[in-house]
Amino acid sequence: MNKIRVLIIDDSMLIRKMLKDILNSSPNIEVVGMAADPLIARDLIKQLNPDVLTLDIEMPHMDGITFLRNLMRLRPTPVIMISTLTEKGADITLNALALGAVDFIPKPKFDVANTLNAYAEEIIAKVKIAARANVKNAESKAENKVIKQLNSGTTKFNTSVNTAASLKKQLNPRHKIIAIGASTGGTEAIKTVAKGLPADTPAVFITQHLPAAFSESFARHIDLITKMSASLPQHNQPVEAGNIYLSPGDRHMMVIKEGAKYIIQLSDGLPVNRHKPAVDVLFRSIAQCAGADAIGILLTGMGMDGAAGMKEMHEAGAKTIIQDEASSVVWGMPGAAFKLGCTDHVVPLAEVADKILALV
Repeated sequence: MNKIRVLIIDDSMLIRKMLKDILNSSPNIEVVGMAADPLIARDLIKQLNPDVLTLDIEMPHMDGITFLRNLMRLRPTPVIMISTLTEKGADITLNALALGAVDFIPKPKFDVANTLNAYAEEIIAKVKIAARANVKNAESKAENKVIKQLNSGTTKFNTSVNTAASLKKQLNPRHKIIAIGASTGGTEAIKTVAKGLPADTPAVFITQHLPAAFSESFARHIDLITKMSASLPQHNQPVEAGNIYLSPGDRHMMVIKEGAKYIIQLSDGLPVNRHKPAVDVLFRSIAQCAGADAIGILLTGMGMDGAAGMKEMHEAGAKTIIQDEASSVVWGMPGAAFKLGCTDHVVPLAEVADKILALV
């Protein structure tokens, strides 16, 4: 089996060395080159023809986003962004995913040796996934417009709790509710689905594996492109139709039923399937509170999170949808649900929104 050939692009010599040592520790990966800036990287890509790039964002001569945009236009290649876990870093990283990057990972920290093994395991796994990913230039005029609006601050995003004036929109337990789970490749897949949902769609709950620092930025991205209203919910918030509720990056999101209302609960419990938020936690809560009045969807993602929860939803009478393998960046989570035999519909990403509306 040929090794995965990786080119590291980072202006920090220490980070380049750390990433090289981590990746070369895997028998399946070989770091074939390192570049301190995009201009050097451009020549090395032509010479070395790497399978995967790791790409820093802030570098001399050309920033990572500009380099990525040019790369995906001229020579689409799997890219993993090396990101800072800040609000600014979140916006830039989400923009990179919109341009076609496969995934991201935080910058390694030199002073936390006790977490280095977990970091090494994560980046090795992500490089292996990236090498198999279906990569294309994901930029479009519409996405460019979204990125510009986000950067200018002209969004309709609102973090406030819905007021009593809108309580008439609260759902009763006989209304449909929709639950979506995703991981690797999911930020863009979720956008595709959200764009296809009209303003009067029943409530949608989304758990996407993201760091806490990325939560508000991701919610803004979704809120800007959908006719629904997207936000991060608060604990014990009543559920209303026409809203998309996104799990905060450091809390599990659950839905319970109180009398004639659905209520959102947020939990600071332990990770499930190594994730917090976890899709299984959301799906299991909806299986229990909504049963046959729910629709469960698993989109692209690495691992198995959500498969067991989807099985519980299916057994409770819910309709279930998974994204097909051909349109997924990684068919891990949807594939795991498919193997459990709990999927009613397997559809391309472009058809997921229409299938949801048909079931509603």
